[in-house]
Amino acid sequence: MSQKDLSSLRVNKERLMKDIHDTCEWGKGERYGEHETETGMSRLSLSDTDKQARDWFHETTTALGCKVHVDAMGNQFAVRPGLNNDAPPTYAGSHLDTQPTGGRYDGILGVTAAVEMLRVLNDNWVETAYPIGVVNWTNEEGARFPMSMVASGVWSGDIPVEKAHNLKSVIPSNDTATMKSELERIGYLGSTPCSWESTPMAAHFELHIEQGPILEAEERRIGVVQGVQSYKWFTVTVKGRDSHTGATSFAHRADALLTTSKMIIASHKIAAKHGALASTGILNLKPGSTNTVPGWVQFSLDIRSPQDETVEKVEKECKAAFSALAAGDDFMNISSDCPPSTRHCTVEWRTDFISPATHFHADCISCVQSAGQDLCGSGQVKGKDIGSWGKLMTSGAGHDSVYASKRCPTTMVFVPCRDGVSHNPAEYSAPEACADGADVLLGAVVRYDKLRGQR
Repeated sequence: MSQKDLSSLRVNKERLMKDIHDTCEWGKGERYGEHETETGMSRLSLSDTDKQARDWFHETTTALGCKVHVDAMGNQFAVRPGLNNDAPPTYAGSHLDTQPTGGRYDGILGVTAAVEMLRVLNDNWVETAYPIGVVNWTNEEGARFPMSMVASGVWSGDIPVEKAHNLKSVIPSNDTATMKSELERIGYLGSTPCSWESTPMAAHFELHIEQGPILEAEERRIGVVQGVQSYKWFTVTVKGRDSHTGATSFAHRADALLTTSKMIIASHKIAAKHGALASTGILNLKPGSTNTVPGWVQFSLDIRSPQDETVEKVEKECKAAFSALAAGDDFMNISSDCPPSTRHCTVEWRTDFISPATHFHADCISCVQSAGQDLCGSGQVKGKDIGSWGKLMTSGAGHDSVYASKRCPTTMVFVPCRDGVSHNPAEYSAPEACADGADVLLGAVVRYDKLRGQR
């Protein structure tokens, strides 16, 4: 096909949506509507339902003529041959695991759209200059094994494979499995080393729902992603003293839960002051009795900002504020109406995960932008060098593309999702939006393949 013909390649929307909803039969979650497909997802990484989705990926891509291999972290790589198969493939993909109360589009759209890309290339007898690959990354969510994007982090060389293999499941709380034991159990502990040397990539493209409200609010069809903001994850432990709720006055309590609540409020105030974000998603306490003041609390803290320096400032100020609050010094006036106590708590921090700000590759960004213009037309320019159809964006969430970008040219494509909702059963992206994103992904990959051939 000519370059003009390649620019007009389009996905089959009905086939794409069928793949999305068919694969979402494995690990269905909470229902949020009356329609058959209006259920969320609970397909935790390396679970039995994740195995079913992985099996589908292997069988489907093999049937499309791909050679499929699995590495030591369970990452699946399917490669469609090109004219020059001595060079690394250009990859597209995302992940098939979900949050415990997740939806049908986060990650899943990126993988199914990449599989649809293979189908379109086959349907049109397209011979690419170089091989084209599709990847399904393991445990991107970090929901079951508490380190997000862990398998792509091992692939990039940033996370030791032993550390990843030894991660213990946190959902449910009585699950003592590790990543390695679960990879073995479901048959996806691959023999290929998990590394960029063993599975090299010429480039990595990832389609994803925005997970925010901007594209929908501005009536944009495509987000052209320039990078990902910085973030850090912490575990904070507050220790006080267990005591009887009826026999211990406020003045004599070392209430770890009350102190924790003040810390969470303080984190929000500090983050807001710097234009950053702070969030707590996990909270555990002991002893967990109605008539006992909690003496031990552990909670997660997630700090995010587009700038690494801002994350560092928020972290530093939160540590100072938390220490003061534990010692009974409410200098931020968070709980002026609470009765004071003569008993105090202690606080300890553990850094669990660091993801610096990421900047994507100009060539990949240009390919996405050109594919968007071919699909949507140039339109009135609303932003820097881009039409009204799209928006240059920084991702607020982390993605496997963060680690991929450390070893190869990378970028992402965003499409709008209803009300900006994600990590929620009601997460939804319209079929037209899904098809838009898949078309741009397809167009960007074939453009990058041509760009490689010109060098």
